[in-house]
Amino acid sequence: MDRAAIEAIKDRLDIVDIVRRYVELKPVSGRWMGLCPFHNEKSASFSVNSEEGFFYCFGCQASGDIFDFYSHINGVEFKDALEQLAAEAGVELTPGKVDPQAAKRSSERKVFMDMHEHAAKYFSRMLKLPEGREARKYIEGRGMDPSVVESFGLGCSTDDWQGLEKFLISKGYSAEQGVKSGLLSQNAKGRTYDRFRARLIFPITNLSGRVIAFGGRIITDGEPKYLNSSDTPIYKKGEHLYGLSTARNSIARTKRALLTEGYMDVLSLHQFGYTNSCGVLGTALTPDQVKRLSGFCSRIDLVFDGDAAGLKAALRSAEMILTQGVSCGVVLLPDGEDVDSILQDRGAEGFQVFLDQARDGLAFSLETLQAGYSPREVMEWAQGFLKRMTSASLRAFYLPKVATGLGVAEAELRSVFSGALNAPVQQQSNVRAEQPRTADPVGGQVKDDKYFLRYAVKHPEYVVELSERGVAQVLTSHWGKTLWSKIAAHSGQDIIPLLDDSEKRFYAGCRMEKALSGEELEDEWRHVCKVIARRRYDMGRKKLTDALRRAQAQGDTERVNAYLKVLNDSVWRDDEQH
Repeated sequence: MDRAAIEAIKDRLDIVDIVRRYVELKPVSGRWMGLCPFHNEKSASFSVNSEEGFFYCFGCQASGDIFDFYSHINGVEFKDALEQLAAEAGVELTPGKVDPQAAKRSSERKVFMDMHEHAAKYFSRMLKLPEGREARKYIEGRGMDPSVVESFGLGCSTDDWQGLEKFLISKGYSAEQGVKSGLLSQNAKGRTYDRFRARLIFPITNLSGRVIAFGGRIITDGEPKYLNSSDTPIYKKGEHLYGLSTARNSIARTKRALLTEGYMDVLSLHQFGYTNSCGVLGTALTPDQVKRLSGFCSRIDLVFDGDAAGLKAALRSAEMILTQGVSCGVVLLPDGEDVDSILQDRGAEGFQVFLDQARDGLAFSLETLQAGYSPREVMEWAQGFLKRMTSASLRAFYLPKVATGLGVAEAELRSVFSGALNAPVQQQSNVRAEQPRTADPVGGQVKDDKYFLRYAVKHPEYVVELSERGVAQVLTSHWGKTLWSKIAAHSGQDIIPLLDDSEKRFYAGCRMEKALSGEELEDEWRHVCKVIARRRYDMGRKKLTDALRRAQAQGDTERVNAYLKVLNDSVWRDDEQH
């Protein structure tokens, strides 16, 4: 970790300026507050401390410094965030001692990202050349506006088997890199060739707007109709959404997203003013995609075809969205029509009619199940739906609604599912899924290490004296000892880059609390000292008692008498220094 560069970047970039690109912030009591971009909320609980350079959400405990925020909001790794922010701040990075494999992977990712940028320019240029005549005719035939084509960076590939390969090699890349990056394919005989041929090309970007993959639609005869990039070191199709980087600001502003299935549908929606639209990427909707999208909005409207496949996809997607705590609407289009055809034929007004008739996600799910599934399948779905809720409070919200929708008494439903629903609520792997908790006031809870650590974080001027009084000796958990060692070694410095996610949440939460002062601070300090002294005394007596028992078990009368004398002579008294 290049500490000097990290400090230089933080000196040059204000975390508030970075956060305000994604979150509307307002000044409140010396800090900046806004709606958290990492979980769905109606009241602002996301706080940014410009002076100390960190953020903290009182709702989901998301926390960290400028690098953590940039990494989380853009879905990139720390090193990528460091490099991008360093470039923005004009700070030169000095290579440090790193894991060789990690360095190799990072270097490889950068090469693949650069290759995709070159490929995107190649495809875009092809669209403007005579070789792109058929693709241009297709675009014109679909009524696509040139501004949308430009905005989304559309391009085309020729039917040349080595067109892109030759271009990449001319830029200094190898065919092997082309295969590993997903831009080229390789047959059983080892021959390499362009993955995308004779297709209209749709660049797929990450939240930072960097091209990481492509989708291609055939523009002549051939199969498959659509071809997408496979998973690579820079792209996992189950994590990204087509057009989200373009739609993000509109989604964040309206708190509502339109989610559809096809590339052309997304482009048409943007062309007709629905700039809060994005699409899944050739697979069924995934929990990771829902989590990423729900960070920007409170409602997701699914816009799917009305055929059997669309109905099934809508049911599965609605369930996934609802269990993540996000509102959901379902728009099913007439069989044989899609978003693009409706917009081209009827305009935005015609499409809005369908959008205004969006059905509530839960009501749609229950009606669909009861219309086409057996009672056993319906009840299995209901049980699974409630069990997959990400919090107990969310489950409590939906249980009576499910009961009403199924036409059964809530008590009966609760009784039938009691065993399954009493199991622990599934926890999301991401720290943003944790439920809000209220921090214990200093002095109000002395049963664990956090009592001492909270005082040290809130009042760093006492760290040296806490160390002298032996606070390290009374910490009992590995977590507490580890955090204390970092606090003691780096007091007065920027410590956040050295903390893990759990430590960051605790540290930022404590720093957001109001610090004590005056007599309250003096009283609390005396109490902290008393607790430390008492803990050390109790621990000393326990060691003596344990030693006494061992001596008794061994029949060592001399040692037994010595330990008894020490124990009888030791009398607890308050240290006058306290």
